[in-house]
Amino acid sequence: MAFEDLLEDPVIQKYLHELVGPKGMPVAAAPPDGEVTDEELAEELGLELNDVRRALFILYENDLATYRRLRDEDSGWLTYLWTFEYDKIPEQLEEEMHRLLEGLEDRRQYERNNEFYLCEHCGIRFEFGEAMEFGFQCPECGNQVEAMENTRLVTAMEDRIDELRDELNVDSVEA
Repeated sequence: MAFEDLLEDPVIQKYLHELVGPKGMPVAAAPPDGEVTDEELAEELGLELNDVRRALFILYENDLATYRRLRDEDSGWLTYLWTFEYDKIPEQLEEEMHRLLEGLEDRRQYERNNEFYLCEHCGIRFEFGEAMEFGFQCPECGNQVEAMENTRLVTAMEDRIDELRDELNVDSVEA
């Protein structure tokens, strides 16, 4: 995928927005070619320097930007020259999808292995052991808690797990 195509992809736009937030999005969405200072970016984009630095640091923490330092011989001041490294985004998104898949599989297992009770009044859900501890009464309002069917939730998780596995080309771990 070409660099320009990457930045036009709505999934990648959303990913960058989740990382840097609305104030950092102008920095993330229009990376310059080559090296640039934080001051140059702030001036060019009309942003507060602190917002630019925050976005750059977040991008750096996520391996999407690098910097090199130059020390001014006369003043001793350090200048940071930033370079954007967006070629790693598809790989990072795939890693996120693998983490999501793993989390969904864990949650599905939890949902399958537990019996739940619900207070219809408060909307609080309890595992069987908790419900039993409270005498099958909600500790918040005192109403009786009722057995909760979570089949639709488990089915929705299974559907999403299947979609992620297809997208990631990962075989099912369980039958």
